[in-house]
Formats: sequence, structure tokens, C-alpha cells
Amino acid sequence: MSDIQQAVREKYGAIATSVKESSATTGCCGPTSCGCGDPITSNLYSDAEKSGLPADAVAASLGCGNPTALLSLEPGETVLDLGSGGGIDVLLSARRVGPTGKAYGLDMTDEMLALARDNQQKAGATNVEFLKGTIEAIPLPDNSVDVIISNCVINLSSDKDAVMREAFRVLKPGGRFAVSDVIVRGDVPADVRRSMELWVGCIAGALEETDYAARLRAAGFSDVEVEPWRVYKVEDARSFLTKSGLDVDRIAPVVQDRFASAFIRGRKPRGKSCCGPECCA
Repeated sequence: MSDIQQAVREKYGAIATSVKESSATTGCCGPTSCGCGDPITSNLYSDAEKSGLPADAVAASLGCGNPTALLSLEPGETVLDLGSGGGIDVLLSARRVGPTGKAYGLDMTDEMLALARDNQQKAGATNVEFLKGTIEAIPLPDNSVDVIISNCVINLSSDKDAVMREAFRVLKPGGRFAVSDVIVRGDVPADVRRSMELWVGCIAGALEETDYAARLRAAGFSDVEVEPWRVYKVEDARSFLTKSGLDVDRIAPVVQDRFASAFIRGRKPRGKSCCGPECCA
């Protein structure tokens, strides 16, 4: 396991334990916040979406977007959530695909899996399954899911190309990739970038938006779109950056509007049709 994976596992294991023990009503970077705040995590889910969900599923929502709002889900479809945490996006997806569909959640943290399965039981969701594993090695067969979602988890991976290749592998032809993630817009000095990443996601490696799109295309995806929807302002992170020893007024011009939550979409091509004896076995 990489140092980054171990750090992520420890961080989010502690969050799950805290939520479980205290039934906390907010969540971001954990019981002792490392800087994430309302500009990132607030107002992601409507009251209607949260209605009927276990309180702990809402409390353990640690993302920067609402991937279930990115696309329509049809009854009978199979959905996979990469880095499913407390399970909020899995439970919301399960509602939409109905009893003939299936919603998988994938997480590597035992504490989060235990919390998610508890939330599944409380919600009475019978079309849900939580799997243990990493997003770089998805424990599902080729061509097995219709939709992949994720909520600000891919930016935590140290091998994003592997994540994208695995996502492409498990999607059915025509399957959809629709995630929320943190992106960087343009060049940012290394020290400033690292401080902003710590504020945004505790342990983050956010990709530049054109690089994100290029990596998805290299993995085989078509119809790739990167849509920034919540752009972070320097004032959002002023307190954290000041504590980090940075002169906020000096760096403001290179930070302002450079980090954002984005909706990222792609599709696995269906491939060429085969209708003649020369190509059909």
C-alpha cells in the first residue's frame, strides 16, 4: 500500500469512527478539521434527497459535489460509486435504479464500510452491495456496470491513470462515467498548490482540468467534459493559508479562481457494430 493510500485510510477511518460514535451532523476532513469548510461541502444535496436517509449517511458525506445529480439513472441499471464512504450516493442511486437495478459502493476503509452497511440496513436498501477494495483495482468483472460515479475521491489517488483504466474496464459499452472531483485551473506555484490542496482535500493531488480530460481520453473514454461549477475564492481559504505561513494578499492573484469543484463526464464507446459474416464469429 502506498503512503498516500495508508494516510487516506487512516484519515477516513477516523472520520467514520467519529460519526459512528457521536452521530455527528457535519463532516469534511474529520473530527479535527484540516481546513475544508463550507465553500466546498455545503449545499450539495437537496432536502428531498436527504429525506429518509440515515443521519449518519448524511453526516459522513465528505464530497465536493453531488454526482447523482449529473445524469439520469434508469430503472434496472447498475451503478458503481468509487470511494463510497458512508454510502449517501449509493443509497440515492439505489432509489433511482429501483429494485431491478443494483448500486455498488467500493471503499478500502473497514470503518467506512461498516458505517455504510449500517446505513444500508437502516435505509432498508436491498439492491445495494458494499465492496472492499481500491479504486485502482476494482473487484468487479469487465463490462459489468452501466454507470460509474464518485464524489471527490479520484483526486486522492496516487495512480489516477489506473483508476481511469479500471473505470473503463468495468463499464459496459456505452456506459457512463460521471464524477465530482477537485480540479486545478491553470498553473499554480508548487508551494501554493500544495497548501491549497491541503485545504481542499486534506491529502489531495488535484489534476489540472485539461490534464484530467486528456487522461480520460487516453483511457479510452469519449464525449469527455470537465465542467467547473463551484470555483474557490482566496477568501474561502484565507484563514487556513495564513496559518500555513503564506502571505495571502501576495499569492491571491495566483490562487483566485484556480481551484474548483467540477463535474467530469465521459462515455465508454459502444464500438463498431457487426452485421456481416466477415466480422461475426
